[in-house]
Amino acid sequence: MSDPRKRNSAVMTDGPSRAPARSYLKSIGFSDADLARPIVGVAHEWIETMPCNFNHRRLAERVKEGIRACGGTPMELNTISVSDGVSMGTEGMRASLVSREVIADSIEVAAIGHSFDALVVIVGCDKTIPAAAMVLARLDIPGLALYSGSIAPGRFRGRNVTIQDVFEGVGMHAAGKLDDAGLLELENAACPGAGACGGQFTANTMATALEFLGISPSGANAVPATDGSKHDTAFEAGRIVMDLLERNVRPRDIITRQAVENAIAAVAATGGSTNAVLHLMAIANEAGVPLELEDFDRIASSVPILADLKPWGRFVATDVYAAGGLSLIARELLKGGHLHGGVRYVDGRTLAEAAQAAVETPGQQVVAPIERPLKPSGGLLILRGNLAPDGCVIKVSGQERTTFTGPARVFESEEDCFQAVTTRGIDPGSFIVIRNEGPAGGPGMREMLAVTGALQGVGLGDSVALMTDGRFSGASHGFMIGHVAPEASRGGPIAALRDGDLITFDVSARRLDVDLSDADLQARLADWRPPAPRYPRGAMAKYAALVSSASTGAVTTA
Repeated sequence: MSDPRKRNSAVMTDGPSRAPARSYLKSIGFSDADLARPIVGVAHEWIETMPCNFNHRRLAERVKEGIRACGGTPMELNTISVSDGVSMGTEGMRASLVSREVIADSIEVAAIGHSFDALVVIVGCDKTIPAAAMVLARLDIPGLALYSGSIAPGRFRGRNVTIQDVFEGVGMHAAGKLDDAGLLELENAACPGAGACGGQFTANTMATALEFLGISPSGANAVPATDGSKHDTAFEAGRIVMDLLERNVRPRDIITRQAVENAIAAVAATGGSTNAVLHLMAIANEAGVPLELEDFDRIASSVPILADLKPWGRFVATDVYAAGGLSLIARELLKGGHLHGGVRYVDGRTLAEAAQAAVETPGQQVVAPIERPLKPSGGLLILRGNLAPDGCVIKVSGQERTTFTGPARVFESEEDCFQAVTTRGIDPGSFIVIRNEGPAGGPGMREMLAVTGALQGVGLGDSVALMTDGRFSGASHGFMIGHVAPEASRGGPIAALRDGDLITFDVSARRLDVDLSDADLQARLADWRPPAPRYPRGAMAKYAALVSSASTGAVTTA
């Protein structure tokens, strides 16, 4: 009789008619005993283009050991990743968000094609993390996601630095504040080894979200990439997935409305990336969980910021681990009534149980107590108005100013804006507009870290605002508004803007408006024609044709 845990793989491996399949699998080392056990996919994104995923193959070996130890047969598969940090500011950055869909789709195809009974997805770089949760929810077979860990900070002239400092160093170099030798010294020091970007940028934001979502084991994601115990968490992930398979616990049992709300609260409390809005919308869509943009505003406006993390704070993800881990943040949020403590992780513990087990390092300064938060409310807010009738996202962590009015300086691409910044062609007080960078128009919603980093480096970070239908890196800071919807290429009001138009954002009123009447906007849009597609064929063209608005997560599924 077939093992009852082989709910899917029995059709691939069992019975006389499956002899050809078994023959193929035996040719690469699988035995009869192996094929009689449940088949568990171990997916990862090892690629030699970045540090973020560079430890995936080694972690996969440990996950496979954990699976074998508990009576399963692992089968490893490799998919792609696109490094935001490497591609930032180039044409290649358009592929970044597209890769989220490709990663999820490719793992889905492999899992269905080979009848996996369960699945572990090892993740690292930004888009790999939401992609894992998306495909797990889509397949709904027992499974989990394991973050491969954050990079350690580098040391530059007596201080800790991250890739954020290098991007800002480019602006400093352009402004004559850092010479060629200094910039080279900085780039050589900032990234000392394997792991994803160190601050509470998108990777660590989403790794935090996945743990609070429950789809990652409690305590696992905070362990740094090069810490010796990372291999132990990988082995344990293999053991946990076999337990999920035994109990037939599936991702949609884990990714509930309450779990999604916990993830949003964690993003807010850590001053996380605006990309979390896009990605959690997409994850909720796959899990069948109703979620609206205003849910982010509602939760973030009541959740205090507790973690003093870059890009606006002092510390990085490895410091969170040293302070006591993400469960320490959960403990404080639970004290304030900001989490659903009964939500369960894939390891079987409730969030409340994991939080109560937190061990705080004496004297740590990374996570503030709930009684003395760093700020009374979280960092992500949703604005609407005549420039964003379908919504946009502003990150206000680290900012005290709540309104800004300035004349528009309109750019049709990120490159044109970057050139203007680095040649000192932007006046203080300007409201910079970068359009035609949305999900379809980009395509792919490029992040603007090259621009925002340069603005900080040349000293304009506190004197200009920037809005775009594209995205911002989690490392961006300043007065930044992204995900403006509808996007320019689909005739959104942002397409009607001209240089000199007076634009205002008002956080308290949750508004983003241009000083034009509805009639004026409609008159301008009547003469507007959509730009020609950047990609007439291929994967990018397919994505542009299928992708939804940023306001619904920029997903390509119904």
